[in-house]
Amino acid sequence: MNIFQKDKKIGFSHKTFTKNKKGYLLQENVFMRINTLGMVQDINLKTHGVLNDNFTLSSFDFKISSGRFNFSATGSVSGDMINIETRSSGASRTFDIKIKKKPYIAAGILDAIRATGLKAGEKYTFDVFDPTTMSQEPVTVSVLDIENINIQGSMKAATKLLMNFKGTTQFAWIGEDGEVLKEKGLLGINLEKTSRKDALYGLPLETGEDLTKVASIASNVVIKDAAVLQTLKLEIGGIKYSDVNLHGERQILTDNILTIDKESLSGLAPVLDVDNLETLEKIFMQPGPFIQSDHPKIKTQAKKIIQNEIVPFKKAKKLINWVYNNIEKRPVLSVPDALSTLENRIGDCNEHAVLLAALARASGIPTRIETGLAYINGRFYYHAWNLLYLGKWITADSAFGQIPADVTRIRFTTGSLQQLDLMSIIGRIKLKVIE
Repeated sequence: MNIFQKDKKIGFSHKTFTKNKKGYLLQENVFMRINTLGMVQDINLKTHGVLNDNFTLSSFDFKISSGRFNFSATGSVSGDMINIETRSSGASRTFDIKIKKKPYIAAGILDAIRATGLKAGEKYTFDVFDPTTMSQEPVTVSVLDIENINIQGSMKAATKLLMNFKGTTQFAWIGEDGEVLKEKGLLGINLEKTSRKDALYGLPLETGEDLTKVASIASNVVIKDAAVLQTLKLEIGGIKYSDVNLHGERQILTDNILTIDKESLSGLAPVLDVDNLETLEKIFMQPGPFIQSDHPKIKTQAKKIIQNEIVPFKKAKKLINWVYNNIEKRPVLSVPDALSTLENRIGDCNEHAVLLAALARASGIPTRIETGLAYINGRFYYHAWNLLYLGKWITADSAFGQIPADVTRIRFTTGSLQQLDLMSIIGRIKLKVIE
C-alpha cells in the first residue's frame, strides 16, 4: 500500500497473511519518510506475528529503526502473561506483563474483522497489545455500509469500517475479495492499495508537512517570557476531561478553567530515605522497559553526575543540567528509551524525559514522566517532561533546562511515557489563554 500525507506520498507498506496448521502467520513491513520539527527522517517498522485460530496473539517479533536508533521486542503469550524480551543499544531486557484479556496485534485486526463476515451494524472489540508502549488497549470496530471508492483509477465496492481507539476515529475499506483497499488515519495520513511495483518504483517519496506543527495548536496570545510567569489560566474545551489527567499537583481544573501555578521550592527534603518512601514514590523508583535505571551504564553515568551530592534538589539540578547540555536537541523517530539516548546523545523531549527519569531514579529520586502541551513561539506543541519527588513533587523539563518547568507546560498524562494517551485530544482540544 502507498502511504500518503494528504496528497504527498511519504511511504509504503507490505503485508502478508497466511494460514498454517495452528493458526496464521502475519508479516508487515512499513517504510515512511517523516517530517518532524523541520527534519526529514526515514523510519522502518517490521512486525512478525504468530496468531491463533481465533486471531488472538500467540507470539510476535517487532523491530523499529531510524537513523542510529534501533529497538526490537519479542514476546510470547503464556496464560495471562506475555513474556517479553527487548533489545536496544546492544542491551537486552526480559520481563513479564500481566494481561487482562486475550491479546490481539494491531496488524491483525482487519484480518480478524474480515473473518466475521462484515455484516453492517455489527460492532466488535479487540484488546490490542502495543509493543511500543508495552500496554494493552481496546479497539472498537464498527461495520458500516458498502461504498464505492476510487482505487488506482477504478471504482470498487468496499465495506467501510469505523475503528475507535482512545477516542480517536480511523476508517478502513475492505473490498469484495477481502483485501484492504484503503485506510484513513490521524494527521491526514492515508493508505491506499497499490501494486508492489508502484509502491517501490511509482510516485517518488515526497516531504510531507511537519507533523509536529500539524498537531500543534495556535495560541490566542503571544507569551513573551514564560519563565517569569507564576500562574497561567486557560479555558479548555473539545475533549472529555475523564480521558486525561488535568487536575492535580500544580494544576487545578474548575469546570472548564484550568489554573497552573508554578511550584514553590521551599519545604524540600534535605535528604530522601529511599527505604521509607510512600507507595506512590516507591513505584516511580522502579526501572522499566524504557527507563532502564538499573542498567550499569545508567547507574555509572548518574554517579559521575551527582558525585557525592546528597541533597535531592541539588542532585536534580545536576542531572537536569547534564541532560540539557549533553543531549543534542533533534527529533528521533523511535521508541524512546533511556539507554539508547545515553548511547546516542541525541533526542527530542521524549528522549530527554526518559533519560532524566532513569538517571534520577538511579540517583534515588522518584521520577514520573508527564506529557501534554508546551508553549513555543506562538503555538502549543505536544511535549514531554518530568515530575521529580524532592520531598514534594516538582516539575522539571530537561529539554529546556528548567526546574520547576514554566507554567505553559499543560499536563494531560502523568506516570509513564505513553504518548498514545494523548491521541484522544489531537485535533480536538480547544485552548484559550485567559490570564
